[in-house]
Amino acid sequence: MQEKKAESKNPKKANLLDPHSIKHILDESVSEIVTSRGYVEDVRLSNVKLLIGTIIIIIALLAQFYKKKFPENRNFLIGCIISYIVVNGILQLIMYVKEKNAILFTYPPVGSFISTGLVVSSKLPRFSDLYTLTIASSDPKSISANKPVEFTKSVTQWFTKDGVLVEGLFWNDVEELIKRYAAEPKKNK
Repeated sequence: MQEKKAESKNPKKANLLDPHSIKHILDESVSEIVTSRGYVEDVRLSNVKLLIGTIIIIIALLAQFYKKKFPENRNFLIGCIISYIVVNGILQLIMYVKEKNAILFTYPPVGSFISTGLVVSSKLPRFSDLYTLTIASSDPKSISANKPVEFTKSVTQWFTKDGVLVEGLFWNDVEELIKRYAAEPKKNK
């Protein structure tokens, strides 16, 4: 039933010469598959990043449209530049430490006994056709966290020569990975 739902939409087409296009389509499909399994997306980190980005923009606008002209507002501009660098550094640190290669953060499924959501991440290295998808717990120290699972496959298995994603094949591979994660024995504490 889920395969038919995926195939009934317009086909997803990628430029096979553009790895970013390929990764974007695969990541988008993974998000659809995971959320169709009852996981609700956790957007808290995205909201924090948006808030920090808004602060950065406000700092830049204050520096640009301050009432006084350059020689008189020198100290204010220096403060804005330093603030801009610090806040932007915080944003980059959050993306490097927390987000990494993550494409989706989720809450635990509704009605389940699992107390942690998922972190779904992917990699498609430059000049490579090997797509790696990893599913891990959003709280790896939790007692209900399973060991991370991953697969690495060539993207040529999921795309036609015209660049159309064969969603049924990709859907099956991602579903199998989700099942493997759910079946993993809990780690010993």
